[in-house]
Amino acid sequence: MHGLATQLLSAALVVIGVALIVRTVAAGGGPLALGLLLGVLFIVAGGGRLYIARR
Repeated sequence: MHGLATQLLSAALVVIGVALIVRTVAAGGGPLALGLLLGVLFIVAGGGRLYIARR
């Protein structure tokens, strides 16, 4: 149960990161916009957690 919850929350982090990037680009944000940087960090954090959980 704990492992499944970890994977679901990690996947949610990746989805939130993608949504942040899409929203920032749609609003005309540049390459150093805060939303873009946070989106990348969310994706890296979620992807890293998924990688560790599945090992």
